[in-house]
Amino acid sequence: MRVEAFLEESRRRHPDKIALVAGGARLSYADLDAAASRCANALRARGLARGDRVVIFLNNSVEAVVSIFGTLKAGGVFSVVNPGTKADKLAWLLEKYRATALVTERRLLPVAAEAIPRAPSLVLALVAGARDLPAGLVAWDAALAAAGEAPVADRGIDVDLAMIVTTSGSTGVPKGVMMTHQNVVAAATSITTYLQSSPEDRVLSVLPLAFDYGLYQVLMSVKVGATLVLEKSFTYPSLVLQKLKEERITGLPVVPTMVAILLQMKDIAPGDFPDLRYVTSTAAALPPAHIQRLQDLFPATRLYSMYGLTECKRCTWLPPEELRRRPGSVGIAIPGTEAWIVDESGRRVAPGVVGELVIRGAHVFKGYWENPEETDKMLKPGPWPWEKVLHTGDLFKADADGYLYFIGRKDDIIKTAGEKVSPKEVENAIYALPGIRHAAVIGVPDAVLGQAIRAVVVAEPDSGLTERGVIAHCAAHLESFMVPGVVEFRGELPQGPTGKIRRSQLQAEAARRALGLPAADAEAVAP
Repeated sequence: MRVEAFLEESRRRHPDKIALVAGGARLSYADLDAAASRCANALRARGLARGDRVVIFLNNSVEAVVSIFGTLKAGGVFSVVNPGTKADKLAWLLEKYRATALVTERRLLPVAAEAIPRAPSLVLALVAGARDLPAGLVAWDAALAAAGEAPVADRGIDVDLAMIVTTSGSTGVPKGVMMTHQNVVAAATSITTYLQSSPEDRVLSVLPLAFDYGLYQVLMSVKVGATLVLEKSFTYPSLVLQKLKEERITGLPVVPTMVAILLQMKDIAPGDFPDLRYVTSTAAALPPAHIQRLQDLFPATRLYSMYGLTECKRCTWLPPEELRRRPGSVGIAIPGTEAWIVDESGRRVAPGVVGELVIRGAHVFKGYWENPEETDKMLKPGPWPWEKVLHTGDLFKADADGYLYFIGRKDDIIKTAGEKVSPKEVENAIYALPGIRHAAVIGVPDAVLGQAIRAVVVAEPDSGLTERGVIAHCAAHLESFMVPGVVEFRGELPQGPTGKIRRSQLQAEAARRALGLPAADAEAVAP
């Protein structure tokens, strides 16, 4: 089965049912499928071939959803890029993926226009919400209006790539996670099984589609024939709560930052949202106190605590009835998959012993785009000769009943508010600022974000650099979730014998401070 069949089957079963609510528009399944077919033919008519990549550089919108399914219907591979991405990185991604087409919007056109000339493989740039465009750019509305709805014949099969999801790499270079149609179908089927998703569900998502947690809200809702209410962000929580009531929302995916904001709001009372059947949470683990308060606030709602990884979408889920007994657990392997913990030699460990989590299943990715070295670090021989399994790089332990508990990461990647951030990528941006002698970026324990980003820098004498200036520089060159919240100036940074900055020592110092301990012995506990 290919992913676009989700939409085509839901149109066949529920043609007049509302599939998507976004930006004031309400599209039925018939409307959404027809628009996606026109998008597919518009892409094919302008040079897209089977297997070609389409970069979708849009905010959460109707056009973004149509572009996803339109690309798949055309036999292409889509990659959704965060709308906060700056021109240099967008250009790099377009060139890296050798994209044939770019879909963007009028508000993001200044960034896209700067990146397009640096992408030699690009033959088409579709722009939504614009008419009078410079030569070489094509208006979205005009392109779709001129296209037919006839199905594209040679789309491919289920082992073809469906999407590439960009994630941070420990070296500072982004990685493209390759997911086939088979991978996506397996993940979506497993998750909708334990969530007991149905056509009666109405899901509200404020998560960006570049974040796979947000992307799968689209894919899973369409798979089961549910209604998806898509908002651009959680910037105005009161409006989101209003949507919950107006649209009689039954499913709400959240991250810990959203939970912290919800729990601070004074105008929510238990029973205010009787239609809300479930809330899902992934990214950083929710603090047990937040879990208890959420359950008190939504007494009739099932709360699913989960753990996931871009490289397989979802790893574990905690049955809601286990929340009170195991509030610190992220659960068990999702249906149709296996999860276990190994030591450094690859042997399975006993309950209570910390080791690396390994995942086996049809949802495990096929590797990183044109990056075999990084792929080999994650995909290793499994129990059977015909397969490789995913070594997550995350440290876990299990209790006697097999329930899993997240301990920490083996590498330097910072996980903040559900996003992965490479310290190296942020450091590279900081080093581009005149007056910086040394820089190290670390993740600081944070009850809301999981980890908050802190930059520790050494400035040249008389540089005049300030915390505000460094943060502003980062904001101009990085996505918003990568920008440090705190910049700490020091006279020197700890270094090893070869002069390499000991980021692990700084990380250990931050961890000890978070526990209220002195940082003096940090070196002794550094990983």
